[in-house]
Amino acid sequence: MRTRNAALVGALCVGLSVALTACGGGGDGAAKDPDEGTNGVGKLQPAQIQDKARAAARAAAAVHLSGSVVSQGRTYRIDMRLKRDGGTGRVSSDVSTFELMRVGDELFLKAPAAFWSRGEGAPGGAAPKGAPIGKGAADSKPDAAAAAGKLEKKYVKVPVADPSYQQFKGFTEKDVLLDGLLGLHGKLTRGEHGTVAGARTIRVSGGANASGGTLDVALMGTPYPLRIQRAGGAGQLELGDWGKDFPLTVPAKSETVDYGKKIPSAN
Repeated sequence: MRTRNAALVGALCVGLSVALTACGGGGDGAAKDPDEGTNGVGKLQPAQIQDKARAAARAAAAVHLSGSVVSQGRTYRIDMRLKRDGGTGRVSSDVSTFELMRVGDELFLKAPAAFWSRGEGAPGGAAPKGAPIGKGAADSKPDAAAAAGKLEKKYVKVPVADPSYQQFKGFTEKDVLLDGLLGLHGKLTRGEHGTVAGARTIRVSGGANASGGTLDVALMGTPYPLRIQRAGGAGQLELGDWGKDFPLTVPAKSETVDYGKKIPSAN
């Protein structure tokens, strides 16, 4: 009878193989390899994973970057599409919003009247030097608000010689921007496997308790960086649409204000 019962239990375990752990044997001791069927970067050393992600990002023709960045106590929300010859998108904060477009060396800025009149749209809360309407100008000049209103809904061409050109251009330079964002600080450690927008990832962290930032790298296909959490809680950015091209053309003249070699100051 005991032999017959043992045989019955054995038959049930074979027939219900999906429930093998309930029958004992091969359960807890046969955990699935989390890197099985992946691109293999999850098994690399953390510095190698970071290098792979950087190389993949630099080789990609385009990327969509979105999320938040904290600078000087203010949070900026970024939504940019970037490629080798330019980029387009929006940067916003609690006080203002501006749109950027760069085609080659031609850089255009579009912002509401409040941006020009208060000068509070730029990172850190500072107006770009040489902006048409300086901070507080709306209160000191009777026609300042009207002048700012004329710039609303227009692409203001930022001259290369203007002091604000390099500041704004930085938001549109794919490789420069990503090289800075992808650099973790401190001793690198390989973290847990996870997901970003449904895609499987391996996480790399910098510094103790991820104080140097964290990076999620794709485990399937090309090891693109998919999420960046900046050091010190300075924001989080997600990256997607790797290699997906998008249209990028210079705005029509009817939509553009061109001040020539330098944006004049109203101060």
